[in-house]
This record gives sequence, structure tokens and C-alpha cells, in this order.
Amino acid sequence: MRRMRENSPEVPGETSQLDTLKTLLPYFWPADRVDLKVRIIICFGLLILAKLTNVSVPYILRGAVDALSITEPGLLVVPLGLLIAYGLARVSAIAFDNIREGVFAKVVQNAIRRVALVTFRHLHALSLRFHIERRTGGVTRAIDRGTKGIEFMLTFLMFNVIPTLLEIAVVCSLLWYLFDWRFAVVPLVTILAYIYLTLRITEWRITLRRDMNAADNDANTKAVDSLLNFETVKYFGNEEHEAARYDRGLAAYENAAIRSRTSLSSLNIVQSGVISLGASLMMVMSAYGVSSGAMTVGDFVMVNAYLLQLAMPLNFLGFVYREIRQALIDMHTMFELIRQDLEIKDADGASELAVKGAEVRFEDCLFGYDARRPILKGISFTVPAGKKLAIVGSSGAGKSTISRLLFRFYDLDGGKITIDGQDIAAVTQASLRQSIGIVPQDTVLFNDSIYYNIAYGRPSASREEVEAAAKLAKIHDFILSLPDGYESVVGERGLKLSGGEKQRVAIARTVLKDPSILLFDEATSALDSKTEREIQASLNDVSKDRTTLVIAHRLSTVVDADEIIVLEQGQVVERGTHRGLLGQKGHYAEMWQRQLEVAEKSEDVAVPTLKNDLSV
Repeated sequence: MRRMRENSPEVPGETSQLDTLKTLLPYFWPADRVDLKVRIIICFGLLILAKLTNVSVPYILRGAVDALSITEPGLLVVPLGLLIAYGLARVSAIAFDNIREGVFAKVVQNAIRRVALVTFRHLHALSLRFHIERRTGGVTRAIDRGTKGIEFMLTFLMFNVIPTLLEIAVVCSLLWYLFDWRFAVVPLVTILAYIYLTLRITEWRITLRRDMNAADNDANTKAVDSLLNFETVKYFGNEEHEAARYDRGLAAYENAAIRSRTSLSSLNIVQSGVISLGASLMMVMSAYGVSSGAMTVGDFVMVNAYLLQLAMPLNFLGFVYREIRQALIDMHTMFELIRQDLEIKDADGASELAVKGAEVRFEDCLFGYDARRPILKGISFTVPAGKKLAIVGSSGAGKSTISRLLFRFYDLDGGKITIDGQDIAAVTQASLRQSIGIVPQDTVLFNDSIYYNIAYGRPSASREEVEAAAKLAKIHDFILSLPDGYESVVGERGLKLSGGEKQRVAIARTVLKDPSILLFDEATSALDSKTEREIQASLNDVSKDRTTLVIAHRLSTVVDADEIIVLEQGQVVERGTHRGLLGQKGHYAEMWQRQLEVAEKSEDVAVPTLKNDLSV
């Protein structure tokens, strides 16, 4: 799988820039939106009207100035009419521009919305491996910059750069027609020199800007990681350590930003010098023309007005070029996210999973997150429909990996997993995951209401169904005791709730999902014994008559399983019922004895029950 750099990517070359623009084009000119295409055509019409009107302003001013040189009072109406036309032309040009911006706003925002949505969906379609290896802060920053880059690109490239070049061409042609070729060549050479120097200096500045973005990404990522792990920071009293770490990132950004700003000042000085030189030369030529009688005062004023009119977009053109280059970089980074290969894909012609009894079968499964370190080494087991199978073993034996493989977050290196005889690699991921419900060890909740978090199991569920699921999870009464009831906000990652309360919310949303297969991945390992027994009772109620896999560390939670398999170093070393495994006096019996001793030392109230089980 292709991997992207954490920081800003290399500056895209010409081919990459063209690829970026090609990628953007379908969002700018959507095949399914005739109304947007009509808006774009209207915008181009308004653009041409605005530029033609803008070019006419100095020409009208020329006539007014020449007319004012006539002293007869009866002719004063002529310059008055021209001055009124001058004012109307200026207002019309501004009006056409603003109307165009209003019409085009829907096109821009629709393109941004479409790209952002495609990127968001693609990120959710990428594998768990991608999300583990990438930093969330860097990804969100790339999307944010990319969408802003699209807005800038569409607005300024289409309606500032091209129109400015069009206006320059019209003005140069008009000056040539009215006077001679020198009045066209001087501004044209000035413009070409301006563009050349802008391109050369901007290429140098791009490197500085990239370093600034890299420092910004690094500082932002450190801040996000620190705030997401707020509790851990507090536990270890490392607030100052985190602040110093963040400050190092800010310091790097500060230095990069200073270099970037200094280079911008240098560029502005060069640009202003070129424009001033060209303007001075044009004014000298116009002054000689007036003194020789070849030009009027009105011509002198017109040339000056055209120079001022061209100088403004030329100065702006330098800024636009720099920002367009940066927008291309930012868009390239975001589109690289979209181009990330999907590691886990639906097979061609994949069918919907048809669940009958929900028998789960692992057949000689081989898997490793890294080819150099295999995790599962040919394990096989079957969970009959409606039965409960428990998977136990030491840490690192591969227990949680089984749950990820069942959800098809990863593909096997060998063997296959089937549900009712259907290979999960041959069915759609959506139908597979819809058929499985999980209560994980670490329940992460959205920073929203309890109602939202439970309803997340099936967003279309009615309130009565949500409350029924909460009752089955034994959390309904607790929710009603809260001041805001079901509308109580749980906080970031559910931190306002206790571990047991979060687990009950997780159970409730899984109940609401109503899956055919249940997976409990060490769902009670982080809880105290009393809460564990309460949660375990809720889990037993939920899993009745459903195919259930229980991944457990505490063996006391799986004594009622129809079958227990013991994993060691990615292999099944024992299997059987709880009593049968105790009788074998192998790995399982040793694990049971160790946990019993720990329970006795902690004076756990469950010890008598455990002893009764051990004595069998």
C-alpha cells in the first residue's frame, strides 16, 4: 500500500499539477448538475461584460478630459454626459463582478462539499492499518487545507487570472490602435518581466512555505495527540512536558514563518520596482507625445488611467500565483488521500451475506500484521449457530486479532473464514459488519448525548426501541436519574461516564443493532468484580440464542461457554468445556489456578464460586 508523508508533500510537478486539475474538473463541472453548468456559463458572460466595461472607463475619461478643454459654455453638456457615463461604467463593472461572485458561490461551495464528502467516505473505506499508521491531526489538516485550496483555485484562477490576462491583451491592443506599437510593447514587456521574476522568486518561496506547513502540521499533531490523551497527561503530571513539546513545534513554525514572510517582502519589492519602471517609461512617452502635439491631455490621462488599472491586477496577480501554487500543493495532498489504495475491497460481484443460523468457521487461518512476525499460525475452530465459544490465552496470543479478522478489517494471509458456509471475503463488507455486533474492552463514545450513542447502533430506530435496548442493558434507570436524562452529554470519548456505564451503553447500542452474531472482546476485563458480574449478566441476557464469540482474559466470565479454546503464540493448544479443560490440568487449568490465587489475595467475594468450579 502506498504511504504518504506525515508532513507536507513534495511540491507537485507539472504532471502532478495537471492531474490535480483533472481530478478537480468533475467537481467543478458535474455531469449530473445542469443547473450548476448554467450558472458557470452565466458567470463567464458576466465576466466578459465586467471586463469590457472596465476597459471602457479610461476611454470615456479621455473624452471627458478633452471635452473640458473646450471653453464654450454651451458645450459643457458634452463632458457632463461623459462623466455620468464614466460613473455608470465604473458602477456597472463592480456590479457585474459582484453579481458574478454571487452566482458562482453555489458552484464553488458545491464542489467543496462534494470533494470533502468523497474524501471523508474514502477515509472510512481505508483499512484499519492506514488509520493506525496515520495521525488524525495531519489527515484533518490536509482535508481542511485542500478544501480551502479548491475555493481559492476556482474563484481566483477562473475569475481573476484569466480575466486579468484578457484585460491586459485588450488594453495593449487598444493602445497600439490608438497610438503606435511602442505603447503596446512597453506594458507587455513590463508584464512579461513581472511574471518571469514572480515565477522564479515564488519557486524559491515554495520550499520555505513547505517547511512552514510541515512545522504547522507537526505542532498541530502534537496538540491533538496531547488533548486526546488528556487523562494520561494528568495521571503522570506531564503538563509542562506536553507544553514544552508543543512549544518546540511552535518555535519551528515561528522560524519558518519568519523566513517565509521575509521572502514575501523581497518579492513585493521586486514586483513594485518592475511596475514602477514600466509606468514611468509609459508616462515619459505620453508626455513627449503631448508636447509634440501627437497626443492630447486626454490621451495622457487615459494612458495613466490604464497603467493604474493594470497595476492593480498585476500586483494581485503575484499574490494569486503564489496562492494558486500553494492551493495546488494542498489539493494534491488531499487528492493523494483519495488516491490511497483500498487494502480491503469488496470482491467483484460480491453478494450480500445471507445469514441463516449464523455458524462461524475459521479454517486454517494464517495472519500477521507484518510478514516477518506471524500472529495466527493456522488456527481452526467452529462456532455452531446459536452457541457460545470463548477464546482465552495470554496477552499477545492473537485473541483480539480474531475479532478484527471476523469484521474483515484485515484480509487473511491464508485459510478462510466463513459464516453459514459463505467466505466473508466474497460478500460485501457492509452486509458482513451489519450481521455482527461487538462490545469491546475499551468503549469509545461520541461526544454527544447518551441517546445518540445508543441510537448509533441503528440510527433509524424509534425512541421506544432505543429505550427498550437500554432496559435490556440495565442502564435505563440510571439514565433517567440524570438531570438531562437521555439528552445527557457523555463528554469526549465518554469520559463523563464510569467504565461500567460506558459498557452498558455499548451493550445497549449492540442490542439495538440486533445482529445475528455477537462478539465480546474482553468486555469486562477493565471492570471491578461487582460491576463485572452485573455486566456479565446483561451480556448473557443479550446473547441468548445468538452465535456468540467471547474473547476473555478473566476465565470466570466464560465458564458457561459451550466450548473454550486456548490460544498460545497464535495456535490452538487446548479446547473443550470449562470443566473438561480443568480436568486436563493443562494451560487452562494453570491460568485458572493463577486467577484464583489473585482473587483470594484481593478477598474477592467471588472466590467461593471460583473454588467450587476448580474442585470439579
